[in-house]
Amino acid sequence: MPDVRVLLVLATSTGGVGRHVQSLAAGLTSRGCDVTVAGPASTRAAFDLPSYEVVEIGSAPHPARDAVAATRLRALSKEADVVHAHGLRAGALAVLSPKPVVVTLHNAVTGRIAAVLERLVARRAAVLLAAGADLAERARAVGARDVRLAPVAAPAQVATGLDPGLGHPLVLAVGRLHPQKGYDVLLRARSAWPEAVVAVAGDGPLADALRAQAPDVRWLGARSDVADLLAAADVVVLPSTWEARSLTAQEALRAGRPLVASAVGELPALVGDGAVLVPPGDAEALAAAVRRLLGDPAAAAALGEQGRAVAAGWPSEDDTVEQVLGVYRELLR
Repeated sequence: MPDVRVLLVLATSTGGVGRHVQSLAAGLTSRGCDVTVAGPASTRAAFDLPSYEVVEIGSAPHPARDAVAATRLRALSKEADVVHAHGLRAGALAVLSPKPVVVTLHNAVTGRIAAVLERLVARRAAVLLAAGADLAERARAVGARDVRLAPVAAPAQVATGLDPGLGHPLVLAVGRLHPQKGYDVLLRARSAWPEAVVAVAGDGPLADALRAQAPDVRWLGARSDVADLLAAADVVVLPSTWEARSLTAQEALRAGRPLVASAVGELPALVGDGAVLVPPGDAEALAAAVRRLLGDPAAAAALGEQGRAVAAGWPSEDDTVEQVLGVYRELLR
């Protein structure tokens, strides 16, 4: 008999949520759990996920499609002991299951409909795992019964040592091409480093607009060699409007790369003094911070080593899996 039969549920993802679910599925499977993942066909194409069942859960509510998805998830949950949804959209459909439901909230929500879904998820989930303290506080405020912080460790990545051939100095951003990531700020700041190659690894809904707006930027699309890109970067930037335990920030610090990031969400608590933090939306502050690091390689190297030291104290992938598995077992007692 498997330790626990788990149905992991996620919506459309091209970034951190999908990678976290991929890591969690592998870790749970290695510990004897029977894991099924349910989500859109596009998410299956983006990630190597085991035992995948296609359930179309889009990034925005769609009554007819959502009714079909909810019915499908209820049917799949009959073969599970625990349902674990990732993100608000997946959580809002998963909490209709008769089985114990865990929901991990990875991102802040905005808008009236999202607020309604947030209250539904908070009140119906057996356990709500929050990727940041602000998410946890908000969940409690809207009625969540059991809220816990989730480590959400970045999956381990090993650089191959191959040079991606982008040139130097290299200013790198990694993440979904989405308004949350603040690429408009990066584009306004980039004129301060005319000697630098500015590259962005990731895909998402803003891809076409960003490529048209800034053809001089190296838009790399989704990449499987992020570890090599980070190793080649002179400075990594994360100009987001909000972040929880950003996987990009974790990867940059673990790789010993100097990071300039927005002082938003969970980032200040996550990186401590291991990165340069600037006000969100402040292109001048971002430009100045990156320019200082590009002009002072010794300071950049020292910041990278400080970041590596901070990262050494973070929870690991194993810690994340053990915490989640502990929650499942607790619910099944």
